[in-house]
Amino acid sequence: MGTEPERLWREVLGERLRQLRREREQTLAATAARAGISVQYLSEIERGRKEPSSEIIAAVLGALGTTLVEVTGLVSLDLTSRAPVTRAVRRSVQDRSVRSPLALAA
Repeated sequence: MGTEPERLWREVLGERLRQLRREREQTLAATAARAGISVQYLSEIERGRKEPSSEIIAAVLGALGTTLVEVTGLVSLDLTSRAPVTRAVRRSVQDRSVRSPLALAA
């Protein structure tokens, strides 16, 4: 029984950016122009093939009219909802040895 490899942050970010762009009914060309990047680069970001810098992410988010906080939260939820919980984390939660809020990093 094989386990799926963890998804990369850039892949999940790309999916979220594409979803947001489509919800706003923006084309790749229009969003890329507003962000000041090439259409090809935005396409590669959306497909999870490029690891954009924080400046590029901010520019794309600005072009989409959203914030880093909102998108980071969505990406985090996407990652944690599909990520396997390790035995150590599961045991800590079950034993209630962790009494404060628990944040899982992907």
